[in-house]
Amino acid sequence: MQIWPAIDLRDGKCVRLVQGDYQREMIFGEDPAAMARQWVEQGAECLHLVDLDGAKEGRPRNLDAVRDILAAIDVPCELGGGIRDEATVEQLLELGVSRLVMGTAALKAPDRFREIVRRFPDRLVLGIDARGGQVATEGWLDNSETPAAELAQQFAGEPIAAIVYTDIARDGMLNGPNLEETRKMRQATEIPIVASGGVTTVADIAKLTQLDVAGAIVGRALYEGNLTLADALAAAKGSAVE
Repeated sequence: MQIWPAIDLRDGKCVRLVQGDYQREMIFGEDPAAMARQWVEQGAECLHLVDLDGAKEGRPRNLDAVRDILAAIDVPCELGGGIRDEATVEQLLELGVSRLVMGTAALKAPDRFREIVRRFPDRLVLGIDARGGQVATEGWLDNSETPAAELAQQFAGEPIAAIVYTDIARDGMLNGPNLEETRKMRQATEIPIVASGGVTTVADIAKLTQLDVAGAIVGRALYEGNLTLADALAAAKGSAVE
């Protein structure tokens, strides 16, 4: 299982939001590129980047920070937030991002999303952010009536790299992932699942490996020292952590 340290970008800074609430922001660094180097030096093999301003506004807003990160490190990065159309996908892939997360577009324009996925096979990630089992979009500001598993099943057979499944209620709360909903998502689709939201301890990661998910995104727990990246990586590989 892969561990994806998260770097959430807002106003060019590295931040975290609690439960996706833009009014509950914690700033963890003024230099996202330096933060990226830190995680790579500690063993990160991939990074998960989120443009929070982009998610809210519907178009990428932290491209300078993304460029700086890509220039500073040499591991694959995925980026989400405000990626709603084919032109933006093409621009960001040319920039050097390895894969892109799209959520709002998949829900609101599914046929168009399929076209983009087919044009860029295995480069698009379906972002499914759920609140109470229902999909939320527009940077988590807009709730839908679509069940999360149903959205995943709509894209069965498409060349999607992965699904990032986030339980919003757990995000940034340091109280563990929603294992039951993650299990349901894993059972609903053959697309690889990356779990996000609440991953806090070595035990959390061990439980996720038992669900046979492809990866886990870890944010606040790393920044606040609840979990070291070395321990997270060891747990993801099934190694005992002293």
